[in-house]
Amino acid sequence: MEKALWHALPVEKTAEELAADLSRGLASKEAAKRLEEYGANEITAGRGRTALSIFLGQFRSALVIILLIATLLSAAAGETVDAVLIVAIVFLSAGLGFMQEHRAERAIAALRQYLAPLARVIRDGSEVVVSAKDLVPGDLIQVEAGDRTPADARVALSRSLMLDEAPLTGESAPVAKDPAPVPPDAAVADRSDMLFAGTTVTYGRGQAIVTATGMQTELGIIAREAEAVRAGSTPLEKTTREIGRWLGAIALTASVLIGGIGLLREWHSGALTLKFALDMAVFAAALAVAAVPESLAAIVTGTLAIGMHEMAKKNALVRRMPAVETLGSVTVICSDKTGTITKGEMTVRSIYSAGKFIEVTGTGYDPEGSFSVDKPGARLADLFAAAILCNDSSLFKTAEGWRIRGDPTEAALLAAARKAGADVESTRAYGRRVNEFPFSSERKMMTTLNEADGKLIAFSKGAPGRVLARCGFELRNKVPVPIDDKRKEEISLAAAQMASKGLRVLAAARKETDNPQDEPAGSMVFLGLFGMTDPPRPEAVEAVDVCKRMGIRPVMITGDNLLTARAVAAEAGIFREGDGALTGAEMEKITDEELAGKVESTTVYARVSPLDKLRIVRAWKARGQIVAMTGDGVNDAPALKQADIGIAMGKSGTEAAREAADMVLADDNFATIVGAIERGRWIYDNIKKYLTYLLRTNLLEIIVLGGVAIIRGPRLLPLLPPAILFVNLITDGLPAFSLGVAPPEADLMKRKPRPPGASIFSPDVRALILLSLSIEAPVIFWFFFSAAGLAEARTTVFFLLLIVELAMALNFRSLRQSIFREPPHRWLSISVLASLAITAAAVSFPPVRDAFGIDIPRSGDIGWALAVSALATCSVEITKSWIRRRSKPQVIE
Repeated sequence: MEKALWHALPVEKTAEELAADLSRGLASKEAAKRLEEYGANEITAGRGRTALSIFLGQFRSALVIILLIATLLSAAAGETVDAVLIVAIVFLSAGLGFMQEHRAERAIAALRQYLAPLARVIRDGSEVVVSAKDLVPGDLIQVEAGDRTPADARVALSRSLMLDEAPLTGESAPVAKDPAPVPPDAAVADRSDMLFAGTTVTYGRGQAIVTATGMQTELGIIAREAEAVRAGSTPLEKTTREIGRWLGAIALTASVLIGGIGLLREWHSGALTLKFALDMAVFAAALAVAAVPESLAAIVTGTLAIGMHEMAKKNALVRRMPAVETLGSVTVICSDKTGTITKGEMTVRSIYSAGKFIEVTGTGYDPEGSFSVDKPGARLADLFAAAILCNDSSLFKTAEGWRIRGDPTEAALLAAARKAGADVESTRAYGRRVNEFPFSSERKMMTTLNEADGKLIAFSKGAPGRVLARCGFELRNKVPVPIDDKRKEEISLAAAQMASKGLRVLAAARKETDNPQDEPAGSMVFLGLFGMTDPPRPEAVEAVDVCKRMGIRPVMITGDNLLTARAVAAEAGIFREGDGALTGAEMEKITDEELAGKVESTTVYARVSPLDKLRIVRAWKARGQIVAMTGDGVNDAPALKQADIGIAMGKSGTEAAREAADMVLADDNFATIVGAIERGRWIYDNIKKYLTYLLRTNLLEIIVLGGVAIIRGPRLLPLLPPAILFVNLITDGLPAFSLGVAPPEADLMKRKPRPPGASIFSPDVRALILLSLSIEAPVIFWFFFSAAGLAEARTTVFFLLLIVELAMALNFRSLRQSIFREPPHRWLSISVLASLAITAAAVSFPPVRDAFGIDIPRSGDIGWALAVSALATCSVEITKSWIRRRSKPQVIE
């Protein structure tokens, strides 16, 4: 059957051709067999690089190729030991680069698994959720508003089903879908009985039979869908590439200048030989290779990718790499209330019975908590009996925790009853239900009639006013006593008091009756009031406090009423006395300009629509703020795209919201947002340390080695090529890598957000680089020119460069704090010690020393190197002290 004709066949014929079952779906075994036959349902994207290609990529630099060619020519001219050492060092450097990039590739591959889309499918007669890549032709899929269509499929059932097909057809208006077949020659845009991969359900729900997967879908035929994790250039990568080019230009200029001057001098003196020319070429190439950070952008990309992978492990799935940078600049978090700041689980917090308020502790559906009275089970037995029997929900424990079936409000009543020690199952078995009068928006109450001990008892729960109107008695000390209007007014005031705290209030009553067909209209016995809310998560309250210390404004947005919103926000620490609160209705009455003037003082938005969310984001951005916005619905997509960081819910969010977002929360938890921001700051901070250290060391090498070569001439080179490459390998290798994985600094979460667009090389970084160079370079020059001989001078410079640069790696553990307050972390210390051990082992071999042009270091050489390192450390400490004083107002205490 030609794929193009599925749209022309009736549903039953389509099912027949694909051997699909419209009631039970495919059997799991059959689905597995078809998966083997048709392959995975995924658009073939460019394969990740192999380990071999990554390794070979380390040699794609023209400078490295020139160095290797020059080295081979030197070997041919008799410099075999030097050539072997240079090649060995180049391959070791390539190995370090390979480790970094290969790790990044693995991190990106793992991210693809985290971000794999899911699909709901009928198999073996039950609805299950599977990875979309496991769908096969003949599968019966379920879709609803917000879902992204996982494959091409023939509509079998439509309940007002509409789709956005713009990604495929360019049609901006949603398209209605219906099972009725269309003509065989209908264009893709006119196939109203087909769903296409990559399109989004905007309204309604439906079922469809999968007709094509992977590259056989319409989307697979006309385009290759971009990979979920894009390796596009981020602002930070662009900056590092510019730095690399700038540093490369300096190094190449210096290398060409040194080589050219040297050759001209020799030619002018008539002493120019082929061997000298080769030696100069190798020196110039070695200096350029050592000074140019060819892998700079790749390492930054790798660090970002690894950071994204680590974030994913903490339930923050970053979909776009630039978001990692932006996270560190976030100044405002606009968060939904339900399920993000709260758990989305109603909890009874207060009970009013027999004229007294009783407080209840605990959160969510977990029946763990206490009451502010003794023996609550006995004291409130009648109230909890009503809560259990006039209730259609159930509460059960799973491996993941307590779950509900039914209404969250009713489940909260069951959880409270369990806290008091009530046996829900036994109570329901004892009080068998014989009739019910369900809740309706008109009646605002529910009544059940239950039989127990031969008695027929009616239990009602609902809005306090409605229930109280039917009561003529109140239960006090287990005895019904008459109540008058004054007492009813007192109970109403108690209900209003609970509501003013943001609690949802339900009243409960009972009455013995002998008529199972009618609902009691009066003379019921009032049992009490339940006040419940969806309280903030404990970790969200802590995260809000962290936000404020970080200089980030948390803002709560909800569809709930203003009283509830303000109460929950106050409990979470978002709303404080004096803060403003706006409703959607109030927002409609003000202009965008007026809203922008109010956002700074408004921390709660209630009864808002998705369009209101968009206006809030724009208002904050108009104030120059960097905004993170959460969302879960189809209509939240515009606000998510407008925000600097759009955050979708992984558990409750729709596919449309996830597609529009920069980050997806796997656990829908506000604390995860704050954790991601901390991780974003941490990653950026480490990249900044790494780049600062790398730039500083490479510039020092260019200034010292190039300067000496120009001043003294090419026959008195400060270091020979193997030594240059060895110093570069040791200092730019393990220590630099360790700076990139340093733990966060103690004050990281006390700093105000980094200004958007701020250069990674801020004034404090430039000060660290320039001051250290202005001290170290002259000192090293002095030691070289005051040495007794060339071998002694080279030995001194070799160990000065190596030890001073390793000392700087220890100092750059923090670019702000003293080395005594933020001492080097374990891996940095180990890397420096390992680098020193490798150096000691290498120079212990006479052939290596001969190739380096150095002698065994004297104690004085090491002593002077340590003294210069101490001097450099003092200069860094002074600079850091200036940085702290200069930036003190930006740190939140």
